[in-house]
Amino acid sequence: MADLTTAGEAGPPRAAAAADRGFATTLIRTGSVILGLVVLAVLIGPLLVRWGPEEIDAAASLAPPGGAHPLGTDVNGMDILSRVLHAGRLDLGVAVASVALAVVLGTLLGIVAGYRGGLVDDVLMRILDVFQAFPAFILALAVAALLGGGVPELILVIALVNAPAYARLVRAEVRTVRELPFVEASRTSGSSGLGTLWRHVLPNSLTPVRVIAPLNCGWAMLTLAGLSFLGLGVTVPTAEWGAMISLGSADVVAGRWWTSVPPGLLLLVSVLGFSLLGEGLQERAGVTR
Repeated sequence: MADLTTAGEAGPPRAAAAADRGFATTLIRTGSVILGLVVLAVLIGPLLVRWGPEEIDAAASLAPPGGAHPLGTDVNGMDILSRVLHAGRLDLGVAVASVALAVVLGTLLGIVAGYRGGLVDDVLMRILDVFQAFPAFILALAVAALLGGGVPELILVIALVNAPAYARLVRAEVRTVRELPFVEASRTSGSSGLGTLWRHVLPNSLTPVRVIAPLNCGWAMLTLAGLSFLGLGVTVPTAEWGAMISLGSADVVAGRWWTSVPPGLLLLVSVLGFSLLGEGLQERAGVTR
């Protein structure tokens, strides 16, 4: 009877855990498929398009979709389809590069603060408090205005805005991991502090970073698009989704939807893919924001 009771009590939690894993797997697969299709389109699509992203068709300004321009042209006579596909390369590249740089910077700061502790930890955390006291996008606007709107500068801007969050995540994990028995055993066995940190503390402190990074890629794309929309990011004639939406925003009122809707849809789909992937990884890892 005791065995039956125990099995009955264990059954629902196991079923719930299996359902959670299945839901997480569905989110991960859906997000991966969406991102895979977007990446495939922006990598292969430009090779199949007749027009270049900055090539002007003087006879077809604001031409509607059809004929030589499947998605029409903008006010400058540039092909929308070509620009949307080429812009995807830029937006995805900037998002991934900026988040990767933010992970590196934040991880270094978090390791130093969490492993050393004491005065070093206090000073670094107070500096990060200053950065995080401002809304993220407002801070990005201010830094972008100082550094300029080139692609390397935008990558640095988005990385600097994201880095404090990673630093705090890694610091919290390092402070927990450094007290675990296997880390203490490594120290007592004669391993150097740097060796213990590299072989034991760091690998076991990066799980939250791996989970949060895909979500931040979506946020990075929105930040880039927002900066470009406001004129502080990538500017025309360079193809970028936010800049394209800004250039075509006035045309929507006049019924010329094709100048801004396609880049907006691609941005929406890409951010959705990153969000689903990140949420799925969070569900699987049991990490809450």
